[in-house]
Formats: sequence, C-alpha cells, structure tokens
Amino acid sequence: MKIHELITTTEALAELCERLAKSDFVTVDTEFMRENTYWPELCLVQIANQEEAAAIDPLAEGIDLKPLWDLMCDNDEVLKVFHAGGQDVEIVHNFTGKTPHPIFDTQIASMAISQSEQIGYANLVESWLGITVDKGARFTDWSRRPLTDRQIEYAIGDVTHLATIFPRMLKKLIKTGRGGWLDAEMDKLSDPANYVNEPGEAWKRIRQQGRNPAVLGRLKALAAWRESEAQHKNIPRGRIVRDETLSDIAGHPPKSQADLAKVRGLSNAWRDNDIGKRMMKALEKAEPLSKDELPAKMKRGAPLGKEGALVADLLKLLLKIRAREIDVASRLLTRTEEMEALAAGVRDLPILQGWRYEVFGKDALELVEGRTAFAVKRGKLHMTHMEKSAQDESDGFDAEDFSDEDPADVDGDGENIDGGDDRGAKQPAG
Repeated sequence: MKIHELITTTEALAELCERLAKSDFVTVDTEFMRENTYWPELCLVQIANQEEAAAIDPLAEGIDLKPLWDLMCDNDEVLKVFHAGGQDVEIVHNFTGKTPHPIFDTQIASMAISQSEQIGYANLVESWLGITVDKGARFTDWSRRPLTDRQIEYAIGDVTHLATIFPRMLKKLIKTGRGGWLDAEMDKLSDPANYVNEPGEAWKRIRQQGRNPAVLGRLKALAAWRESEAQHKNIPRGRIVRDETLSDIAGHPPKSQADLAKVRGLSNAWRDNDIGKRMMKALEKAEPLSKDELPAKMKRGAPLGKEGALVADLLKLLLKIRAREIDVASRLLTRTEEMEALAAGVRDLPILQGWRYEVFGKDALELVEGRTAFAVKRGKLHMTHMEKSAQDESDGFDAEDFSDEDPADVDGDGENIDGGDDRGAKQPAG
C-alpha cells in the first residue's frame, strides 16, 4: 500500500479524493481535541482504500476540505468504513450539516459475528491480523504543529489495518447471513438527527425523575440556556453548570438571584454576576411542558416482585447461552431493561420483532410462558422444549398463573406479579 506524505494543500486533497472516488470503499478515521471546547477541534483526517492511504491536515493554512466532504457525504457509490465512528460522524456533520453515507462500522459489525460487545481498535487488529498496535501516540496533542513522523504513522495505521480487515469481515458477514441484522444499527449511526445540538432539545439528555410539567419546563429552559451559552463561548457545557445542578434548580427554583449562592454546585459569584442574571431570566420565561412534550411513560407490566426478578435472571442466563451458541454479542440482541419488561408481561418490544424474535425473542417468550426449560447436556446448559403434559404439571412460573383474573401473592410478602398481557408476540415482518 502506498502511504502519501501529509496532505496540506487543496490541490493534493482533490487529487487524492478523485482517485478514492473510484473505490468500492474507503476507511476513515479522525483525530480531534474536545477537552476544552464545545465543538470538537478537527486536527487530522486519515483515509485509505486497499491501494493507498494518506493523512490530511485540516489545520494547514489555506486548505479547503470540500473535496473530502463531497466524497464523504455526496458520493453514494463509495462505502465509508469506520471503527466506533460515532464521534467521527459527528465531526463531519458539524462541518457540513450532513453525515457520511453509505456507512459501515466495524465495531458494530463485530457484535454480529463475535461475542465482543464493544471491541477496541487495537483488539480488533490483534484479533483479525495478529498485529500489535503501537499505542504510544494515543494521548498525543493532535493540535500541536508540526506533527512528528511517529504521530502520522500511528494515525495512518488506524485506516490501513481497517482496509485489510473490512473485506474479511464483510466476507464472514455474508457467509453467516447476518448482514441484514446491521441495517438498522448503521441507519441509526448515519442519521443526521443524532448529531444536531438544538438548545431546545438539550433537556432530553439530562436524567430527571418524574414527569412533572412545571419541573420539566424549567429544566427545558435551563438546558436550552446552558447549551446556547456553551455554543457561543465554545466551552464544554459542564464547565458552565453540571447536569445535576440544573436538575436541582429545576426541581427547587431559587426565588431570587441571590439565592443562587445557596445552590450546591454554584459559587457565591452567581448571586450578582451576569451569567447568573441570564440564568434567572431563563427561569422566569420557563413554561410548563405541554402534554405532547412530556416524555412517554416507561413501558411496564406488573411489578416484578421476587419471582418476576428470578424470571428476568433466567432470561439473562438464556441470553448468555444463546449468544455463546451463535457467537454474537448479547448487547446486539437485547438489553437488561427489555428482558425485565418481558418478564413483567410487556409484549410490545423490539426483542419480539424481526430477526431478534427469530434468533432470541421466540425462545425468551417461550421461557417466560413456561414452554421451555433449561437442561444440562454434557456439562453445558441448553434449552429444551417441554411437552404439553409436562407444562401442565409444572409448578414453575407461567404468565397465566399471574393474570389479572387470578392475582397471586407468590412469596407471601404481599407483592403480586401480573403477567396477564395475552396479546402475544409481534411476529417478524415478512
């Protein structure tokens, strides 16, 4: 593979992108700094195909990155391959208002063909190529110039290895027939809506208990104010006010600016400084959330109770077994909260739709409804289907045993488990 000198001119960049535009795919990575800024500062872009690779210096005087953005966002013929590419995509969106497409993420894809939940790049290279990646430049200051040869070599390695790994990974995905599993995940990664930092939507990223319209209205106003301040000053939002402090103020609003000095997380200076005045103005203008804006209630069945919690534990065990059997990361199949909801009687769940239903959800539902059981064969746990007579005689948990018509106190502590949702599983489309 040909490794080019660091690209610092628009002309050299345009020539490179013209050649890369004829490729089936390109591998992409970025180096950036964001510890002290709201907007990540792009310091280096690495890009490669199977024949050539280069690092591009976006800080070079006079360079215009338009040829690169055109290749990334306006060329549908070239697949853009990243590893853990969320932040890389965010940077492209910050510059262009668009996202790269079509897109492929090797970290996400690894979950479909191995049990690696979030494999790092160094481990990916070690696993596929048997090469140990030099991590010496990992925590370098990429904004400093000039860049050293070692820094550039380290950075380009992030795309040259990926250019070798991707075709092999794609071949395995095709062989296993699991490429379709990743469509929704890749669509989510490339959705521009995920990278728009609208101040009016910032409150949704803050954890808040309850659905009180007045409290959430204040939180919305405060979060929008903080987001605008951070964007204008180009500093991390947490440097202005931390999330937990905003939540406290939304729940217990101060009556005057002087009271800000009493708020945990704010200094005494807030009682009479300009930023404190702007915060108080945001509070004064806050209005309760409308019904349409209120967050949706969490999907819940009956309270789990002790027996239901045991059923959820059995589902987690089933998940481990199935992930091991088919060599897939359990996180790609489902999450803990979804299994708990299934155990509690909820049926409108992703786990009971599409390929997830076929691979795991069907067995999970049968376990909850008493149609399967665990068995040990040759020292390993397996699922076994129960005959109808065995089901009838079973004393185990069955959703019908805890229906609304026949509430049961399963452990004598006054807690009922209601599994009476008899809507059944949503069948996979097609």
